[in-house]
Amino acid sequence: MMGKKRSGFLVSAALGLSLLMLACGPASPAGDGAASGTTTVGFLFVGPKDDYGYNQAAYLGSVEMEKAMGARVKVLRAENVPETEEAERVMEGMINQGAKVIFPTSYGHLDPALNVAKRHPTVTFIHQGGLKTAPNLGTYFGNIYETVYLGGVAAGKMTKTNKLGFIVSFPIPQVLMNINAFEQGAKSVNPNATTAVVFTANWCDPGKQAEAANNLIAQGVDVLTQHQDCSKTIVETAERRGIMSVGYHADASALAPKGWLTGAVWNWGPLYTQEVKAVLDGKWAGSPMSGKYRLGIKDGAVDLAKFGAAVPADVQALIKAKQKDIIDGKLTPIEGPVKDQSGNVKIAAGVKPSIDDLEKTDYLVEGVIGSVPR
Repeated sequence: MMGKKRSGFLVSAALGLSLLMLACGPASPAGDGAASGTTTVGFLFVGPKDDYGYNQAAYLGSVEMEKAMGARVKVLRAENVPETEEAERVMEGMINQGAKVIFPTSYGHLDPALNVAKRHPTVTFIHQGGLKTAPNLGTYFGNIYETVYLGGVAAGKMTKTNKLGFIVSFPIPQVLMNINAFEQGAKSVNPNATTAVVFTANWCDPGKQAEAANNLIAQGVDVLTQHQDCSKTIVETAERRGIMSVGYHADASALAPKGWLTGAVWNWGPLYTQEVKAVLDGKWAGSPMSGKYRLGIKDGAVDLAKFGAAVPADVQALIKAKQKDIIDGKLTPIEGPVKDQSGNVKIAAGVKPSIDDLEKTDYLVEGVIGSVPR
C-alpha cells in the first residue's frame, strides 16, 4: 500500500493521542525505557487494525513482534492516522511517552516522519515502503509483486471470460508494478487474459470500491483483485455477485468461501522483530536495515494465502511449483521482454530488472485495459 496523501481519516491530535494509542504499560518517565529495562516502540496505522487488509497485516506484525521481544519492549499503537501534519503530532506524542523506535507504516507517513526525525536524531524511524532515507530513518518493504504474479497465475487459469479486474488506489510505482505483475502472471498461463484496471484515488472508500467492482463485473470480469488498504468490500462484492477473487495484504478467505482463489499477503512479524532487535542491540545503524531494505518470498516477508475450495489440485500444484521457482531464482516474475500498452519495449529481452528499477515503474503492460492517471 502506497500512496499520495489520502483524504479522509481526519483525526484530531487529541483523539489520535488519547484514544488511539494503546500501550502495554505506563509511559517511561526516563523517556528511553531505561528505568524499566524496556524500550518504547510506536506504530502508526493509516486505517483501522481490522480492515482485512494493509493495516490489519501491519497490526498483526506488531503484535507478533511484541510477543517475540517480551519485556524488552513496550508498544504504543495509533490507528486511523492520516498522511498529514497529524502524523507528525502523533509521532511527537509517542516520543513524549518515551518512544525511541517508531514505525510509520503508511507510504504517505514518510515526509512527516522525515520531519520528526530531523528534530529527534536519537529516535530511530523505520518506515514501511518509502523511497527516501535519513541518518536515523530507514525504509523496508516486501517484494509483494512476486506473490501478486502468482495470484495472476491463479486468475489466468480459473477465468472463464478471460477478463480480469484490478481495483487500485493511486498510480504510484508499487501499484503499477503490481498491476503489471498480475497481468504477466495471468498471461504466462493464458495468453488471452486481459486485466481491466480502475483507479479510485483513495486507499479505503467502500463506496468507490463497490462501484468499481460492480462496473467491472458488468463488463464481464469474472476474477477481481485489488491494491487497496481495506479489502473487505471488494471480496464480499465479488462473492455476492458470484465471481472469483484474489486477495491482497491479508487473508480474507473467510469472506468468500465459494469464490476465493488465493492472495498476496504480508508476513511482517519476523521483519519487525529483526528491526527492533537490531536497534536495541546497537546493530541497526550502518546495517542494510538502516537504508532501503527489501525482502521477498524467499525471505518470508511476503507469502501466498491459502487456496480456496474452488481451486483444483492441478492449479494449486502449478502455482506452488512457480512459487518454488521464484524462491530458487529460476523464475523472475517481471523479466524482459516487457512492452507497455503502446508496444514500446520497457524491459529488453533477457533483462531482469532490479527492485530499484521496478520501483520506478510508470507504465502499464500490454494486456492491461485502462490508462494511468496523469
